[in-house]
Amino acid sequence: MGVALATAFVVAVGATTMRYTAVIREMNVLFNGQVLVVDKNSIVIQAIPIGTSMLPQSYTMDKIQNITGVEKLIPILFVTNITQGSNLELVPRNFSIGIPVENWEAVLGPTPLKGTAGHYPMNESGSEVAVGVSLADQYDWTVGTELTINGYGLSISGVLDTRLAVLSRSIVMPLQLAQKIYNHQKDVNMIAVKPAAGYSEKSLAEAIKQEVGYVNALTEDERFDMIQPVLIQVEMWNLGIEAIIFALSLILVMTVTIMSVSERRRDFATLDAVGIPLNYVFRVVILEASLIGIMGGALGVVFGSFGAVTLGSLYTNIPVGQFFSDVFTIVPPLYMAETFAAIVIVCCIGGVIPALNASRMRIAETMRAEY
Repeated sequence: MGVALATAFVVAVGATTMRYTAVIREMNVLFNGQVLVVDKNSIVIQAIPIGTSMLPQSYTMDKIQNITGVEKLIPILFVTNITQGSNLELVPRNFSIGIPVENWEAVLGPTPLKGTAGHYPMNESGSEVAVGVSLADQYDWTVGTELTINGYGLSISGVLDTRLAVLSRSIVMPLQLAQKIYNHQKDVNMIAVKPAAGYSEKSLAEAIKQEVGYVNALTEDERFDMIQPVLIQVEMWNLGIEAIIFALSLILVMTVTIMSVSERRRDFATLDAVGIPLNYVFRVVILEASLIGIMGGALGVVFGSFGAVTLGSLYTNIPVGQFFSDVFTIVPPLYMAETFAAIVIVCCIGGVIPALNASRMRIAETMRAEY
């Protein structure tokens, strides 16, 4: 049970950490190859602006459009929906993304819609929205479902069929509709700028920052570099926790095996006296230690997977049942196998010293003391 608990802790914490770092990294896919323009006071996590700083849409776009090297501008309103107060959440419950209807593909890429009846919203001033598949599954939303956001009645026109975590938890709507719902008329919090052929992201970003003094222009590499030190620290912390847990498991198995060998000194001495080879005793002890690792590791992987699913549900307020259907995404089978193999190896190593002591036992002294 000690080994099982240690394994469960490693799997639950390790898998949850890996999943969230993967989600943060995949955010950059939304604006691949584009410069992201935000207010200087905004904090950007990959592709998500944090804070309430806004940009005047028309004025900012006019200034950027006159810069050499700009091929296309896409104004975007990105809203993170977090419940405040006593129900403060560690991660957003969902996201709302306002995009001009003619620019869906430029931001969302070739994201398909679930089923054949749906379509992307087509009217900039209409009330149609598309929702991510995770939200749709959680609330049983389908094409045609009516919902209300901030007092505005909306109709779902399509369900985004995507594995991308951000989009699967997003409500995508026309930009003008999003500005009206969230009371940001004529304002956006970011503008995606596509460089023209022959111009690099870096040179264009520098030109934008020089021309428009109140904005920050971030290339794909810069957005990644901003969050990379944090991700490295999180991964190092995770590795440190795993190393400590494996070391404690090693000590635990070694202690238990030493006690087991000590309690059976007479049995091992008797085996030696009747001619059983000493390496047989060595193999018996190692086998027992490996069985502890196999049984404890198997139980730990199961308990740890359940723990990772539970942690994910607590962090996001998504029902546990919805996570169970996606358990192998949260805890990849390869990670399960690696953790299981590591714990079995650690247990086998923990049994080496007790096994050597058992195989080197002095038969005469042991028989005299035990009988």
